[in-house]
Amino acid sequence: MRDIEIQSVKQRFGIIGNSPLLNYAIQVAVQVAPTDMTVLITGESGSGKESFSKIIHHLSPRKHGQFIAINCGAIPEGTIDSELFGHEKGAFTGAAEARKGYFEVTNGGTIFLDEIGEMPLGTQARLLRVLENGEFIKVGSSKVQKTDVRVVAATNVNLMQAVERGQFREDLYYRLNTVPITVPPLRERGEDTHLLFRKFASDFAERYHVKPITLQPEAVQELLRYRFPGNIRQLKNIVEQISVLEYEREINAATLRKYLPQEQQNQLPALFSTHSSSDNAGISERDLLYKVLFDMRKDMNDLKQVVFDLLSHQQGDAELLKANRHLFEEMRPYEQQPVYRAPDRRDGYVLSMDDTEDYEEEEKVEDISHETEEESLSLEQKEKEMILKALKKHGNKRKYAAKDLGISERTLYRKLKQYDLEDL
Repeated sequence: MRDIEIQSVKQRFGIIGNSPLLNYAIQVAVQVAPTDMTVLITGESGSGKESFSKIIHHLSPRKHGQFIAINCGAIPEGTIDSELFGHEKGAFTGAAEARKGYFEVTNGGTIFLDEIGEMPLGTQARLLRVLENGEFIKVGSSKVQKTDVRVVAATNVNLMQAVERGQFREDLYYRLNTVPITVPPLRERGEDTHLLFRKFASDFAERYHVKPITLQPEAVQELLRYRFPGNIRQLKNIVEQISVLEYEREINAATLRKYLPQEQQNQLPALFSTHSSSDNAGISERDLLYKVLFDMRKDMNDLKQVVFDLLSHQQGDAELLKANRHLFEEMRPYEQQPVYRAPDRRDGYVLSMDDTEDYEEEEKVEDISHETEEESLSLEQKEKEMILKALKKHGNKRKYAAKDLGISERTLYRKLKQYDLEDL
């Protein structure tokens, strides 16, 4: 495709930049536009995926039809079927009258389904039927209706991984991915970042009736080094802030850095990272640390169980272990709770290997089982006492009690349920 045609498309749809990756994505969109093929646009949030859906619609034979953009993640799961396919009167509580869905209203046009990865599995099955046969059924109806709608979908997640996790239908993925278009993130577009900065600066200068801001050379380099996790949307917000808040219209690197959020450098191992997945939401690093310590305690108890079993049944191995008892003496600092009490001792702590030599073998095995049980009960009792103390201190206000304990409210609620303290 000629560069002149790509530049014409950029001017028409307000796309700024000359990155080869951007130009290739535009070229694919222009080539697929005259067809009725389904298109899947992938790219990070804020990278401008909706602009490509508009290119496809307005350069297609459907340009005189309706174009509707829908954010699948913004529609509640209970109503998305009604929004997309419509419903009959009385189909559910509150359905006072029949309603047409987007696939009926947009007949002959284009639907842009943004964040398609957030669509519920049940709705995915309905969408697949539309793509395969051009048919849909309203909620609360048994009548099959026809529609002629082109679907352009977009996502900022890896749908193939979602398929592997069972969160997205594999057949729908391949049906949507007839023609893939990848929109590059801002950090991969090189000098386009500065071009966009100047464009936004000009726009905001006109809106707020001020002189446009410009960047000194070192500030330009600072701008190009920043990764912009929020992409074009983040850049636009930063330019607007600087345009409004700064009196000096020539921006140096130090001033620019004040508006560039510091990217979080998490130095913790993956196990302790509270940002690694949505499963860790509400779990503090302290909670995870406690879990690791308790698991370590359990592993030590298991190891001691093996040692005593060997002492009991393998005399030759027992001699070897006794010769290297210093390796096991290192376990002592981790023992925090009373775990064993011999008949003639009053310190309440587990006996060393030397101390156990005078006891009968059956007593040793029994002591190990008591140790594990007592540790578990002691930890739970201490935790329960701390929770009750914190609640009493703050007048049963769980928010402040959780803060005092150093845990999240969600964790506190779970502990209250575990210890039957929910009625407090």
